[in-house]
Amino acid sequence: MLLSQLGQRFPPYYRRICLHTLLCTASAILLLAIFPKFDIRRLAPVALTPLLVALARTRDAWQRFFYGWVAGIFYWFFLCTWIQFVLEVHGGMGRWGGWGSFCLFALLKGVHLAVFSWLAGPLLRRDYAIPAVAALWTGLERTHGTFGFAWLDLGNAGINMSLPLRLAPFVGVYGVSFVFAMLATGLACVLLRYPRIRLLPVLLLPLLYVLPAIPEGMPAKSSALLVQPGIDTDVQWTGLLQEETEQRLSMLSNVLPARLVIWPELPAPLYYYDDPEFRDDAEAIARRHGWFLFGTVAYTGQHQPLNSALLLGPDGSVLGRYDKIDLVPFGEFVPPLFSFVNRITQEAGDFVPGHDIKVLPAAGHKLGVFICYESAFPDLVRQFAKRGADVLVNLSNDGYFGRTEAREQHLLLARMRAIENRRFIIRATNDGFSAIIDPAGRLIRTLPPYQQLASPVQYGVVEGTTFYSRHGDWFAWACLAVGVGLAIWNVGGRRFSQRGASAPPRRATTRTN
Repeated sequence: MLLSQLGQRFPPYYRRICLHTLLCTASAILLLAIFPKFDIRRLAPVALTPLLVALARTRDAWQRFFYGWVAGIFYWFFLCTWIQFVLEVHGGMGRWGGWGSFCLFALLKGVHLAVFSWLAGPLLRRDYAIPAVAALWTGLERTHGTFGFAWLDLGNAGINMSLPLRLAPFVGVYGVSFVFAMLATGLACVLLRYPRIRLLPVLLLPLLYVLPAIPEGMPAKSSALLVQPGIDTDVQWTGLLQEETEQRLSMLSNVLPARLVIWPELPAPLYYYDDPEFRDDAEAIARRHGWFLFGTVAYTGQHQPLNSALLLGPDGSVLGRYDKIDLVPFGEFVPPLFSFVNRITQEAGDFVPGHDIKVLPAAGHKLGVFICYESAFPDLVRQFAKRGADVLVNLSNDGYFGRTEAREQHLLLARMRAIENRRFIIRATNDGFSAIIDPAGRLIRTLPPYQQLASPVQYGVVEGTTFYSRHGDWFAWACLAVGVGLAIWNVGGRRFSQRGASAPPRRATTRTN
């Protein structure tokens, strides 16, 4: 009775809008479910299906944009709630300032999914819907970092799925995203009762068995000492506290002999180039063990601060330095739209990006060192392997995440970089999760989080490079060109045909001699 009364009260047009909004929200919930903290990764191949069904049933472009925007806002809001924590606690913005800035972030990031929804609608009504929609999704994924903030791609949910992962060494995480988007589109076509011929592209997926399997069980014969300092990110630094921290770090570094000692990116104000006492301690560690890799603040020629990784050799001299290229929004620089946001660290908003990919020689190996948030950029990390790095090292300080799921999300990103480049990754963090990741993306050793410790770890060296390491994101950019091109062609073609259909027929004329 109540449902019938509601049905009479609201016209079918508004009921459809409500239904489609719920379907889009369902896709946002499924996308959230496949990542930490839920990790229901088997839902990845169907996560986009409810959204696609709603888009296929919607003719108006503004409605498709609206549905996608709703889903995008919902998704980014609940995926990245840790950003609000960072802004409130470490940015000094207070609760309302943190929430206000974070809501603006979610509104802006939601536009990405809105654009996809606007363009995908016409493609879903074509016989080539499955590859076209998958290409559009994959190509737009590649633009996240270009437009300000990259985080989890759909393909990251396939980290333990051996078959789709075979694409990663060839086309990166974007190949896995393409497969999941194809499957979701195929299921949408089935639910919409489209002709079965549209499902033919799905039959190509068994060809994944032709690709080589991800190698497992690669030997880990080299060793390093991994230091996890557990430094409080909220502490107010004084000269005495800094001195005590440096002494404690030196003690941790000397508990066991090791050829290579690795410190993570730290919240402590350690300035190798400005602090003679710290420089002496660092050189002593290098001379005692052999090689010492750690994070510090360096400077450009104009004395602008750089977030850097520095390598010292057995004689204590500097062997090389890598300056972080992709900086953390709000942590190391403030995006122009958010210029009112307070600084999170002492240099936040002042750091400038580095420009060069550098490989650092240590203990007979070549280290490719990427720092913290750079693990979200596949094309950046693969360039270290291309330049000859046979081991990858990720220095990170995840303490600013608090005890949120962002730590697991960040680790998931690093695991995919290992598969794409077929490299061991040594991941050193301030307070977790420090880990050794093998070339199959498996965690072969994880140090206990939230503890201060130093531990010997085993890692391996891999020669040769993957196709993805050598050639980069050609597949993702090709998907963007094809997906957007087909979408625009369909929208333009439809308008042209509508104008032609509405034009009055021309009268037949007879010609007389």
